[in-house]
Amino acid sequence: MSGPEPRYDRRAASRVLAALARPGLGAPPVLPPPRHIEYTCAALQSEPGSHLTLSQRLYLERFMRPCRADQVTSATHRIAWTDSDGIPNTGHYRVGGLGAIVPIAMRETVLTLWHALQADTALARRISELTPRDEAVLEGTTTDHEPLEIFRVGIEAAGRALAQHALLARWTPYRTPAEFAVGMRDSGIYGAVATRWFWELQASSYRRGMIAVRLSTQPDGTVRYSAETVATLRAMKDMTIEDAHRVMRRATHTEGLTVAEAITKYHDELDLISRQYALLPPGTRPACLAAMPHQLDGEHYSILPVVIDTFTDVFTRIVDRVTVAEVAADTGSDTAELTAEDQVFYVPDMTCKHCIRTITGVLESMGVGVQDIDLNSKRVVAEFRSPRNRHRVFEALRDSGYNPTAVTPATSESAV
Repeated sequence: MSGPEPRYDRRAASRVLAALARPGLGAPPVLPPPRHIEYTCAALQSEPGSHLTLSQRLYLERFMRPCRADQVTSATHRIAWTDSDGIPNTGHYRVGGLGAIVPIAMRETVLTLWHALQADTALARRISELTPRDEAVLEGTTTDHEPLEIFRVGIEAAGRALAQHALLARWTPYRTPAEFAVGMRDSGIYGAVATRWFWELQASSYRRGMIAVRLSTQPDGTVRYSAETVATLRAMKDMTIEDAHRVMRRATHTEGLTVAEAITKYHDELDLISRQYALLPPGTRPACLAAMPHQLDGEHYSILPVVIDTFTDVFTRIVDRVTVAEVAADTGSDTAELTAEDQVFYVPDMTCKHCIRTITGVLESMGVGVQDIDLNSKRVVAEFRSPRNRHRVFEALRDSGYNPTAVTPATSESAV
């Protein structure tokens, strides 16, 4: 991007996004027609003597300090399905809760709001009119840089928060998916996620079907995070910020890298820090860009409530238009022969070199050699021994939060 040098300024970036969103964020949503969606289902296999899977435990120990295993609730089942845009998806639910309908209807809601964003020509015009200074602030502060993509990711994050908290539905007063969605909104849970969680915790724990939260019901029927949850989330966030600062200090002082070089090296290669925390001034705490309040044209405005109100309204209508049914998974046969095409698959949500290492590690741990893995095309070529072996590897990848598919990138390009 040409123009001024990137400039890190969280409040300025938030104001740019708020000014774009305030006249209207997305065209009026067009609800999809009633749809029947089939999914496959597999019980999560916890480790002996634990309620967590191997993937969950490893993530907890490496990235969720000082959170304890007993503070984490795990899903009981993982599901896989293809959404109405033809994209493979993986989600989770917990027995005794609201079932597979929540992650599936959530995804349809996200797609509906994405399509509404894409159809908003006025928003596109406002984005095209951003000044070089505004663009420099977004480039220097945000991960995705492009406003439309930032809004898309924010909508997806709202969906993740709903589906992830649905693992706790049995401990709330809400008994239907629509009632649960309204309850989450009215309880301010999305604001709690925006201010108390950090980005990688939400994305990675969602992928693994786990949540480090306890909810307590209030006299008015809403729910709140328990005091222990608030303290634990704060401790995890503080530790993540300190880790980011420690890596940045080592990179710039010991290794002699510039700030830009340090971000590139440690974000792209290790996927452990991001500029949001590495560049945060010492002693300050990050605030979600969507949750920051602004005075625009003399009126108080914040993006988050607008997005959540729209998301909740669309979800409560879509969930009644979607029916779901479990179907048996094709596990393949140990005697069937594989063709060369069967050795190729794609991982639409493989987005960084850390993903490459994780996927390669999963395959090699199961005795499957990796001939080639390409980040740009999302293409993996592996040495499967049989269709059943291929199926088991795909299940292991889904346990790690990925969505392997035979679909080519041309069909998967809209996945985020």
